[in-house]
Amino acid sequence: MAVNDELDPELAALLGDSSTSHEETPLNLDAILGISNEDGSGGEKPAEVDLNAELPKITKRFADKPTKAFDQPLAYYKESISNTGESGARLHSLMQKYSAATDAKNKSVFRQQIVPLFWEMLRSVARQTPETLSEPKRFLLRYGMLHPQLLGAEQRELFSKIIIENGYDAPVYYVDEWFKAVSEGVIRNSSSDETKAVKSPGNDRQRQLLEKAQGKIEGIKTLLKNKSVERAGKESALKEGLEIISQRQPSRRVPDASECYSERQRGYFSILQDALAYLLRIDREMTSMYKELSQVEDEMVGLRAKVAMEKNVAGANMKAVDAEFETIRQMTKMSVGRQGNHFPILTKEYFHCSPNEIGVRENIIAQLAWIESIDPEAFCRTYRGKLNRIIPYVVLLPNYGDMGVCWEPFDRYNRATSRARIAIPMYPKNLQTAALSAVADLRWQVAKEKASYYWMEEGLTGYYYQWFVGKKLKGDVKEAFIDDYITWITKESEGTQKLDKELRGIFWRHASFAQPIKEKLKTRSFAYQELYQRDVNRSMSDGY
Repeated sequence: MAVNDELDPELAALLGDSSTSHEETPLNLDAILGISNEDGSGGEKPAEVDLNAELPKITKRFADKPTKAFDQPLAYYKESISNTGESGARLHSLMQKYSAATDAKNKSVFRQQIVPLFWEMLRSVARQTPETLSEPKRFLLRYGMLHPQLLGAEQRELFSKIIIENGYDAPVYYVDEWFKAVSEGVIRNSSSDETKAVKSPGNDRQRQLLEKAQGKIEGIKTLLKNKSVERAGKESALKEGLEIISQRQPSRRVPDASECYSERQRGYFSILQDALAYLLRIDREMTSMYKELSQVEDEMVGLRAKVAMEKNVAGANMKAVDAEFETIRQMTKMSVGRQGNHFPILTKEYFHCSPNEIGVRENIIAQLAWIESIDPEAFCRTYRGKLNRIIPYVVLLPNYGDMGVCWEPFDRYNRATSRARIAIPMYPKNLQTAALSAVADLRWQVAKEKASYYWMEEGLTGYYYQWFVGKKLKGDVKEAFIDDYITWITKESEGTQKLDKELRGIFWRHASFAQPIKEKLKTRSFAYQELYQRDVNRSMSDGY
């Protein structure tokens, strides 16, 4: 394929490239558009979930020292499309035609042709070894930035100040980081219904067993922690009771003798007996749990050895990345929506986010912390009667979508402690709405899975569905729920009554505000005061 050595003048004009004359070497695409055969590889390292981990407090949104990666735009562009084979060359040629087009219809046609071709090229970049991925390719995956001068000077400066490395203990990933974690086995492949399952050789079964065992271990550890807390409480009550019955007055009639137990002290004997029996029962349960924990840990040693011995690890990892790439592409389509802007390249024509509205890691963590401060059970899931708080995996999608999505509420092999998976667009019109829609989707799916076959009758989804049908509303019930949840968090939490009275009661009960917000709202209006009183009545009767 013959390609001009120099960057086409029309394309250069589109890119606003003022540095072309300063480049020492011309853009020789025949030399740089090779096909990379390098694979990512690595052993299985299932990520553990700390149920007590808090979202970090964000004190700095952007780096003090900007990256120099965008200082030489043409060199960046050459590197970003190198080793991408025919797809890179075709994309370059199509960009030239797109830049030269003056007719709006022709330009629209070229823009539509660019979309699938860009994704094809991006796949070849995703398959390259993560450890050797250059900054331009890394930022191509992360931001969708093909050429820095497709952006304005202020926009380039903004991107140069984004904090590159993940310095937080939070499962929030850019796309390039996500592919790296999947290729190394730190994170398993997604199992979304939106994409076809991709069979990979040999060690899939062993990985599944390993993940299931890991989930079982985390579940046992959580139960042991809860039982330990219960035991400590009973022991404290036992000590208090013993202290009370040991306090006796000297006898007034017999020297060196003490009075008998009082009626109050005798009442504590049955309480202490019950407490001792309860402690024995807890001890038996914990003994059984520790025994089971040891057995599962022994099983994991063998499973890890089997996974390590599996051959063709590189090929398996390549298939894992290919499968995950399709999932990310599907999530991008869902995030953008049918009527949205599916153009995948970052350009000043479509990018209009302020520093606080761009979906960088720091802004997303801050948004999630804000949501959880209002809805404290947003990231909670019930397991064996206990409520576990599990921060989801968050993937930041470099697109112009407006809605976040949840494509997996938990791992099918580990319902106890596995993380959910949500995706949030990086360049939405409103970042708060994008983050809220992802959490709302997560809320809906977790509640639906919990209710199982009775999701239209029980729990959050059941009560909402019954209200939706009762009002004879049309459209997708989950989409309606997401819209109402956003209103619940943004308006109703501030005392602005926007929802139907019955619907407000459903959210108050099943997606409840934090207690300080409830305390504040009960003084605002009778509607909230009535809901608050219901809480009090339930707590005094059969529980919440």
